[in-house]
Amino acid sequence: MKRKATAEWRGDLKTGKGTLTTESGVLDNARYSFTTRFEGEKGTNPEELVAAAHAGCFTMALSAELGKANVVAESLRTTAVVSLEKDADGWSITESQLDLVARIRGVSAAAFQAAADSAKANCPLSKLLKAKITLTARLETP
Repeated sequence: MKRKATAEWRGDLKTGKGTLTTESGVLDNARYSFTTRFEGEKGTNPEELVAAAHAGCFTMALSAELGKANVVAESLRTTAVVSLEKDADGWSITESQLDLVARIRGVSAAAFQAAADSAKANCPLSKLLKAKITLTARLETP
């Protein structure tokens, strides 16, 4: 299974503007720019999207882990906070902090923690954040 998203950008880093579009159409020319990334202007940014993806992925993985023990959560609420920090080489995402609040009947604290730990380690986004990244680059001349 493959999923696709497209980013378009026009202009320089500080004054340029971009859009993000996803195959599903959930994002359709969503605005992003230097100011939406670093200065709080309305719009999205790559780190916000990674945080949303990681929170969603982890929460679904946890639901699957609980299901292995025939446990169904009343609710799972995960907030992911992605840290973007400047280092000697530029900017890096240094951490994704997952904060989970769960309402579940009939599960022990130990079983819940084991399921959460497994979901954290094995959700595809957690794995991606440690993955090899490949690139195919093509230059088109106007």
